[in-house]
Amino acid sequence: LQAAINGVIPQENGILQSAGPPPSSSSSSSSPPSSSTSAFCPISPSTRHIVERQPRMINFRVEYRQRSVELVLEESRTVGEIKGILQTELGIPASKMHLKGWKSGDVSDTTVLRSLHLPKNNSLYVLTPDIAPTASTSKNSALQDSLNQNFLLVISHREAQRDYSLNFPGSKTIQEVKRNISDLTNIPVRHQQWEGWPASASDDSMTLALSGISYPCHHLSVCRRSSPANAQEPTEECTDVHMISDSEGDDFEDASEFGVDDSEMFGMGTTGCRKSPMMPENSENEADALLHFTAEFSSRYGETHPMFYIGSLEAASQEAFYGKARDRKLLAIYLHNDESVLSNVFCSQMMCADSIVSYLSQNFITWAWDVTKEANKARLLTMCTRHFGSVVTQTIRTYKTDQFPLLLIVMGKRTSNEVLNVIQGNTTVDELMMRLMGAMEIFTAQQQEDIKDEDEREAREMVKREQDEAYRLSLEADRKKREAQEREEAEQVRLEQMRKEQEEEKEAIRLSLEQTLPPEPDEESVEQISKLRIRTPSGEFLERRFLGSCQLQVLFDFVASKGFPFEGFKILTTFPRRNVSILHISLPM
Repeated sequence: LQAAINGVIPQENGILQSAGPPPSSSSSSSSPPSSSTSAFCPISPSTRHIVERQPRMINFRVEYRQRSVELVLEESRTVGEIKGILQTELGIPASKMHLKGWKSGDVSDTTVLRSLHLPKNNSLYVLTPDIAPTASTSKNSALQDSLNQNFLLVISHREAQRDYSLNFPGSKTIQEVKRNISDLTNIPVRHQQWEGWPASASDDSMTLALSGISYPCHHLSVCRRSSPANAQEPTEECTDVHMISDSEGDDFEDASEFGVDDSEMFGMGTTGCRKSPMMPENSENEADALLHFTAEFSSRYGETHPMFYIGSLEAASQEAFYGKARDRKLLAIYLHNDESVLSNVFCSQMMCADSIVSYLSQNFITWAWDVTKEANKARLLTMCTRHFGSVVTQTIRTYKTDQFPLLLIVMGKRTSNEVLNVIQGNTTVDELMMRLMGAMEIFTAQQQEDIKDEDEREAREMVKREQDEAYRLSLEADRKKREAQEREEAEQVRLEQMRKEQEEEKEAIRLSLEQTLPPEPDEESVEQISKLRIRTPSGEFLERRFLGSCQLQVLFDFVASKGFPFEGFKILTTFPRRNVSILHISLPM
């Protein structure tokens, strides 16, 4: 038995240690696809590594005429770098490319992808108006296009009377389809009996694109064939040996039907190979646990999967529910359980479907947790009780292992968070999409009301802010006006004070000059007397007698004592006309 197993499983995987060298005939047999042997690959704890935060990768599907190019770039790259890669792939000068399909409209070559806020998966197309289309498409290009197409297989399980709608790329083989159906129906591949495959699909290693099935949808049916025990035993004369094909012999887990325990058959006992857990048990940091979950999910099911939120459930709730109404999203909580037979199919066919990944990325914050271990499940129930209440916790507790995985759709409300839907693992892509869209319709209606209330509240707050600002400006204007008036009054008081002081000073000088004037001489005086008549600017006349021996200073003092100081007035004679003020004050009159 070991020699037979070693004949179909590569020796470098180190699954079985044969006592002797493998037979030469088995070494030449072809290796089964990697997907069939991945379950046997041992993962040692020593090979585990610390999961680091990786840069966000963005997937692009670029269509050009009859060709399609798949690109995966970091969000730090630019549009020009995409054109450079397409130039190599398509053989078209980047200067003649017009890259269309951006949701934000036309972009330049220097635009960084991060600034466009793109989802995980994007579809673009190239226009080359300056390059004439070729008359024919190469055979390799057509084949590549068919490999990239998605085929919808509607598979009827006749015994369970149930239909499965599954999307497969054209590059998938018939053998891989049968393995996936084995997970869904619990029918081993070697016991599956099919109807609906075209006559050209004679080899299980053939891809769907080359099998001749209908595009884009093809109907098949499957059931369990008769038990091998009832088959007719071969006669002794039969010398031909029937070799079990890969598709028939890769399902050793069903060996219990023949009374052989799996662990005994592989010689591994209780220490058989097991895949690495999705999440470490009793992890102290939720972010580290989710980083490990994301890395393990990618290694199992590929890079095309929802962008899981890295952080606590509380942080994911804050991100989804407590921003502006226009920015809020639904919260999708994915609960994984490796002990459920539905987990692999749900993850590979539902969670990794392009339509589901795109829809979740655009409209949901997706948070994940692994409940395989009891400690992690208890921790989840504690978090759900704290954030969503005991009803949700009790609901999760009631689900059995074979009903997992679960996808909880949670909507944030004003008073409490509400679980809109609980999607179990036994669903199809179409059902999952319809239930997501139904939850989105409910959320959109609630969001519109929240946006309306938020806009009205912001409008009221804006009016209040404008009124407060107008009132503040009015107070400021009144304050400035009052301060200007006070400054003006203070200036008037100051000027009036100065005027009074000047007048008092002038009056004091006048009185002083009046007191220092010599007495006016009598008309009968024997000395020579001059009688002067002075006309003031107002037309009045000043008359006084002066001794002929007096100096001009006495005249100036007399005029100043009458309110006409020497600094502001001139004294002129009428005939001959001259300015007396310029004469020296010591001259006699």
